[in-house]
Amino acid sequence: MLLRFTKMHGLGNDFVVFDGVNQVVAMTPELARRLADRHFGVGCDQILLVEDPGQADADFRYRIFNADGGEVQQCGNGARCFARFVRDHGLTKKDVIRVATAAGIITLRVERDDRVTVDMGAPRLAPAEIPFIAGEQALTYWLTVGERYVEISALSMGNPHAVLLVDDVERAPVADLGPAIEAHARFPERVNVGFMQPVSPYEIHLRVYERGSGETLACGTGACAAVVAGILRGLLENTVTVHTRGGDLTIAWAGGESPVYMTGPAETVFEGEIEL
Repeated sequence: MLLRFTKMHGLGNDFVVFDGVNQVVAMTPELARRLADRHFGVGCDQILLVEDPGQADADFRYRIFNADGGEVQQCGNGARCFARFVRDHGLTKKDVIRVATAAGIITLRVERDDRVTVDMGAPRLAPAEIPFIAGEQALTYWLTVGERYVEISALSMGNPHAVLLVDDVERAPVADLGPAIEAHARFPERVNVGFMQPVSPYEIHLRVYERGSGETLACGTGACAAVVAGILRGLLENTVTVHTRGGDLTIAWAGGESPVYMTGPAETVFEGEIEL
């Protein structure tokens, strides 16, 4: 079976994208792992699958598979690539696109400069909704990680996030603490781990160890989670530039039940076919 795909990236967070509207794509964890393998497959952080929505209030359905084969609820950089993909491939002419995900409906808007703004929905802070094991909701939590005792913010942006404050993001123990916190027993569905260095009330540096993928050059939901955590802790204003290793995102949140808006680029790398 021959499948057509597009290789894309959002600030270096890279994806293999399939049109599941005009071809049959039977994605499995095994196939996702094969495609994501950078030596024996195409190579990517995640696989994105565009499908018919199956419901009247959405234009498309959006499925996401991590490099380890696990299907996840949300990916912000992937959402921007999704919007560019369906426009560039003639699947829609709309500037505003409603997409069904495992985390609910999200709205994507293609801007005049070809950047994409994603309505990521309101952050979820209740431990049961993250999910995170805690006696009650708090601004921050303490985790025992091996011999370390670390303070985190915990929240969901459609997928679970733990955010740590660091003095220097380049010297942060991402390789050690990232996988240890990702698999921590208090996160029953594992967690994405963000290491945030505030520069000013309007600017942060961020590195993210992503659940099922390891550290990536950028993480859209991680950027949203970090900004929400910083605003709640009184460190950040409502609109923040997030510097990742892959480039910059703009994140805006008015607080409360308001949605988080993420704006950034999405790029096509190449088109291809793979024989399965």
